[in-house]
Amino acid sequence: MAPFVEVCRYKPLPLSLSSLCTCPCRSSPRKSLILPHFSEKYSKPLLSHSRFTPISVNRRVITAVARAESNQIGDDANSEEEHNRGQELQNVEDDSSLDDQKQKSRSQFKKRVIFGLGIGLSVGGIVLAGGWVFTVAVAAAVLLSAREYFELVRSKGIAQGMTPPPRYLSRVCSVICALMPILTLYFGHIDISVTSAAFVVAMALLLQRGNPRFSQLSSTMFGLFYCGYLPCFWIKLRCGLTAPVLNTGIGRSWPTILGGQAHWTVGLVAILISFCGIIASDTFAFLGGKAFGKTPLISISPKKTWEGALAGLVGCISITILLSKSLSWPHSLVSTIAFGVLNFFGSVFGDLTESMIKRDAGVKDSGSLIPGHGGILDRVDSYIFTGALAYSFVRLHGV
Repeated sequence: MAPFVEVCRYKPLPLSLSSLCTCPCRSSPRKSLILPHFSEKYSKPLLSHSRFTPISVNRRVITAVARAESNQIGDDANSEEEHNRGQELQNVEDDSSLDDQKQKSRSQFKKRVIFGLGIGLSVGGIVLAGGWVFTVAVAAAVLLSAREYFELVRSKGIAQGMTPPPRYLSRVCSVICALMPILTLYFGHIDISVTSAAFVVAMALLLQRGNPRFSQLSSTMFGLFYCGYLPCFWIKLRCGLTAPVLNTGIGRSWPTILGGQAHWTVGLVAILISFCGIIASDTFAFLGGKAFGKTPLISISPKKTWEGALAGLVGCISITILLSKSLSWPHSLVSTIAFGVLNFFGSVFGDLTESMIKRDAGVKDSGSLIPGHGGILDRVDSYIFTGALAYSFVRLHGV
């Protein structure tokens, strides 16, 4: 029987199952299992010859080497299987998150459409009613918008760079803004009322405890102008311009119990055309931006593009021309196009102004009163400057 080599007395060479079972002159593709080095006192090398010499090794060593090598192969296979399984789970999670996001977007769009139609029908009925109904509705919208504006001024993003006005003064200013449309209907103008209110608010700020700041005065005065004074032009347009529009088809067929043809005044027709032009501008700008938008319009509103703005301008002018033909006002095509352009620029300027305020405040919406639309100020921002432009156009153009 061939003698055994005592492994513990020598420093063994790297062994593997393949090296024990095959010829040492043949390279094996398998990985070799490296055994740990033994004590340095056994420094004699393992006997080897230039010719192949059969070595008898303990059967336990062979079994251990084979078991270790099979375990290593099994671990590699298990790790690869776990990696593949993790990739599959990650793909499934990504697909589910995309599906949830699409479903949430559809639900939000559906909510926006439903509430948008409800608001549009309600506003149309209020505009047709006119008088105190229209004035009270505008006053309520002004009150809510003013409260949202002063909350934005007090928000963290704006308050870091300035000192906001006191909370009690913000509430007083909101009430003053809500009273302005009512005073406009009663007196026909609010120049003295606005001047008096601005003087009282400025004195209250200057006489407050502590150190008054110019930022408090400027934000408060702008709030009175932005949320209170500018919306009053819709009251002056709807209730102040009472000359009837002649030769309008809908006026001739309008029921006498609802006012007859005299109900269709220049102010009513101008408001309907302005409102429809603003809605068309927003809708066409949104659709045009989604389909063709590539060039950013302005930094304060990154989602707006020049392509969308051009589509909004075309849509606003087109709706204005169509309505002017059916309502017989304005009479000339040039005046109609000019009225449409004014409505478009007033809408865009109001939208960008509110976007600048929200960007400084660090918020996406001014509030959450209307599901799917945000706050009141988010819905009426396009109408704030447009009323003054529409009223000025009618006064300059002539009834």
